[in-house]
Amino acid sequence: MADTVADPGAGSGAGSGARDADAVILDALFTQSPVGLAVLDPGLRVLRVNTATPAMRGRPADQVVGRRFPASHHVVEEEAAEALVREVLDTGVPVRGRVVRARPPAHQGQERQYELSAFRLNDPHGAVVGVALTVVDVTDRERARRRLGILETVRERVGNTLDVAVTCQELAEALVPAFADVAIVEVVDSVIRGESPPVSPLPPDVTLRRAAFRSVAGTRPPEAHPVGDVRTMPSPTPFSQALADLLPRAVTLRSGLPWLAADPARARAIRESGAHALLAVPLALRGRVLGLVSLYRSGRPERYDDADVALARDVARHTALCVDNARRYTKAHTVAATVLQRMLPPHPASHTGLEAAGIAHQGDSGVWYDTIALSGARTALVAGAVSGRGIHAMAAMGQLRTVVRALAAMDLDPEDLLARLNDTVTFLAAERAALPSADPCRRSPGTASCVYAVYDPISLTCTVATAGHPAPVVVRPDRTVTRPEPSGPWLGSTDKSPFAAARLQLPHGSVIAFPGTAGLGTILSGAGSALRTAPDYADRPLQNLCDDIQYDLAADAGADGSVPVLLLARTRPFPADRVAGWHLDHELTAAATARRCVSGQLAAWKVDGEPAFNAELIVSELVTNALRYGSPPLELRLILDHSLTCEITDCATTTPRLRHARATDEGGRGLFIVAQLAEAWGARHSTDGKTIWTQQALTPT
Repeated sequence: MADTVADPGAGSGAGSGARDADAVILDALFTQSPVGLAVLDPGLRVLRVNTATPAMRGRPADQVVGRRFPASHHVVEEEAAEALVREVLDTGVPVRGRVVRARPPAHQGQERQYELSAFRLNDPHGAVVGVALTVVDVTDRERARRRLGILETVRERVGNTLDVAVTCQELAEALVPAFADVAIVEVVDSVIRGESPPVSPLPPDVTLRRAAFRSVAGTRPPEAHPVGDVRTMPSPTPFSQALADLLPRAVTLRSGLPWLAADPARARAIRESGAHALLAVPLALRGRVLGLVSLYRSGRPERYDDADVALARDVARHTALCVDNARRYTKAHTVAATVLQRMLPPHPASHTGLEAAGIAHQGDSGVWYDTIALSGARTALVAGAVSGRGIHAMAAMGQLRTVVRALAAMDLDPEDLLARLNDTVTFLAAERAALPSADPCRRSPGTASCVYAVYDPISLTCTVATAGHPAPVVVRPDRTVTRPEPSGPWLGSTDKSPFAAARLQLPHGSVIAFPGTAGLGTILSGAGSALRTAPDYADRPLQNLCDDIQYDLAADAGADGSVPVLLLARTRPFPADRVAGWHLDHELTAAATARRCVSGQLAAWKVDGEPAFNAELIVSELVTNALRYGSPPLELRLILDHSLTCEITDCATTTPRLRHARATDEGGRGLFIVAQLAEAWGARHSTDGKTIWTQQALTPT
């Protein structure tokens, strides 16, 4: 077999063909590629550049070839871009997809964004001969990405609170500096107060409140009007036009615009800030005007284009919904606060034997306290809470407070009162359960808690009963702290355990605190509580002590800044010379004896005239009734306070009943006469019997 000898011309022809193909491909890349290409020498001078390079648009090649990068591509941050390419030359590690800013002459100096990739060029022997760049104008892509980022930021940051002013400030901070150099948010004044927004077009007499202002960091352009300023919108201006048809207005600002004369203060602020572009965007929802967003650009040359207007419209939709939610909450909160103001006393009432003060109620929870004057100079102290929040909880709270006052007038013992109150809560819960399934009241829990205490300043005793509520904290003058033990089930719960009461001895100067929450009760009984550490504990005003407690609780306030409800009461002596008592024999002369005792005591108290005459008649009738229907021993007691109290105590358990005697009846008119002469009368029971009492005004009626 003959040896095969390779044709030497064939190899050289193949190599020549490959070199020709490389040259054709290289020429095609630099003449037809849609991607900008540039070859730089080791000194970063441009050796070759294709026509797709953004820097070549509108310029001949000789104005680019030979120039050093990055000036050849009009990159803004030259040092950073040069360092990036130098690192590729030094390390050989390519760089891909780096975005740089540039201002090419073809775009009149407006900023563009280029995506830059770079890789090192080596000859066949490995020597570095330069670096190749690919440059693509990605301005539109980056702007779209930035707009999506701005919209996402607005959706994330705006509307985190139910406060109109805070929501507006959140919007301004989200838009500056990402979208504007200055942002101003104005809201219809009635919307901030929770009222319904007006229908578009906005009437000319409707006032707007400047709710938020934000400018780029390091600058503070002059404000036409300060935040909080309220005024009508001048017309015609881009602002009034946007509020009229609810369409955004993108305006190029320049001196001499005729509408600037309608608001000289705003025109001066625009001129001094150097703003050249304005975008006025209405805040509207379902055809109703909530406010206006004004966005200015001064530090950046770009004006607002159609894509910016579309973004601003989306941002305004989200913000309008957040503002309307905050408005609705403000309205509901205002209604709840009004209900609370009408249902609760502004201050807990103090009495002769008891001084009371409280922390003002904040928030919309159904927590309340009350002080109720009872017969015999006694005072009922009440604190309670209805489960849930909002207007429904506060309405239920008002119902329970009314029921407690009605039951307190019956002189029930604390445990008996809570048992009857439990029946009321159970009834109200059954009513809620019978409501239609769509009614929000049906889903709200129907339970409540309450603590009820009765303080007697004459015997210095306090009887306490609780129903699911934290027990009061008792601080005696020697700073010892105790908490009574009685506890009962929640009102309206399925637990049928009986309610129990505890009886405490409270010396003069003791303080008893009724917390609205269990956590507050724990804080008050702690070693660092202001109840223990406050100076001049016995002498300082009780409201000052209440303030000290509120200051201590500031760190523990809720997310809305609310402070738990608290009722404080300090015991004080009832004047001994204003109480008189006598034991009466169970015989027919007891009524006459009672009249003489009352007459002499009222003379000593300088009570005369009609009140004294009526008191003698009342005591005579009460003693006669006790002789006929009661059991010995009999006791008569007079108490001189804001009114005159007469009490007859006997050992019988039967309660007298007011009768309306007929004309032919010989008796049955005693209590009827008493009821006519006294302002109030009633009966209270004890383990030893009952007491019939009356109260009279000290001035003639």
